[in-house]
Amino acid sequence: MIRFLVALALLGTGLSAGGLSIASLGGAPLLLALPVDRYVPVHKFLVTRFDPFMPICLLTGLVTDLLLTFFGDAGDARGLFAGAAAACFAVMVVSLTKNVPINKWVEKLNPDELPADWDSVDPRERWRNWNVVRTGFAVLALVLNVIAVAILIGP
Repeated sequence: MIRFLVALALLGTGLSAGGLSIASLGGAPLLLALPVDRYVPVHKFLVTRFDPFMPICLLTGLVTDLLLTFFGDAGDARGLFAGAAAACFAVMVVSLTKNVPINKWVEKLNPDELPADWDSVDPRERWRNWNVVRTGFAVLALVLNVIAVAILIGP
């Protein structure tokens, strides 16, 4: 059972880190480079491709890391799984409090009738910055899981 949970933890955190890295390395720079009238439809398109895939991956990593923290059999590895779970939780907090509200706001926008004060409310840089933060936490979760696996398989 532990091997299965370890595999799920690696899968969940690996897909989460990969998906968020793609958004940081490609999606955010693309959105920042687009003219304003193209930004809204492209943002909407991308968000619908990542939801619900990313939350499912992240929740898989979080839950399996928590299970490994409490039911794993190697002390050092259990601490690393706990750290990975905490990092997954941090991704969720940043996502739910920073990125998701921006996504919901953009979803309501009509690209042909943007707010008159667009220059002051343009969310692209804020979204990118918070995405980099959550990507860092997701990569940290994956790295901690990989180190835990290295401990479990031994020298």
